[in-house]
Amino acid sequence: MASPTPASTSGPKPSLPPSPTVRVGVGVFILRTDPASTTPAAQTQFLIGLRKGSHGANTWGLPGGHLEFGESFEECAEREVKEETGLTVTETQFLTATNDVMEEDGKHYVTVFMICKCRKGEDAARVLEPEKCERWEWMGWEDIVSGVKKGSDVGGKQGARFFSPLVNLVRQRPEVGARLT
Repeated sequence: MASPTPASTSGPKPSLPPSPTVRVGVGVFILRTDPASTTPAAQTQFLIGLRKGSHGANTWGLPGGHLEFGESFEECAEREVKEETGLTVTETQFLTATNDVMEEDGKHYVTVFMICKCRKGEDAARVLEPEKCERWEWMGWEDIVSGVKKGSDVGGKQGARFFSPLVNLVRQRPEVGARLT
């Protein structure tokens, strides 16, 4: 029996040996309405954090983490949000998924994106895992799309970048923006 041929042999080699396991990550869009906004498109915001201490360090990403054995996507999303931010979310549902090969880290993930809402009156996210996240901020979908297209700017913060699953979401599934605004 012949050995499988790799899908691509061109391009840079990973700096770490690749993991033979494809993992499932869950990224969570926690939606809230910005009370200061006067236009409908700018009213919806979601929580984004500056990652540190792991792959994707110094990039902006959604709350989330790894799916645990036997856990539903909804359970994972709600658990990770509570562990990372202290927020309790409602109306948790599946949004979409992306295929994320992180060659430089030797990792391959399928990222499941979930969408939910903050419990009424509760939107003050806390940094409960300071070894993993520097801070949380609320941003709109257009800030992310614009930042991905420019390649470097997030919400007016020069030099900021996005975690690759979020970049892939914008590139692989641009239609999701309609559900996030």
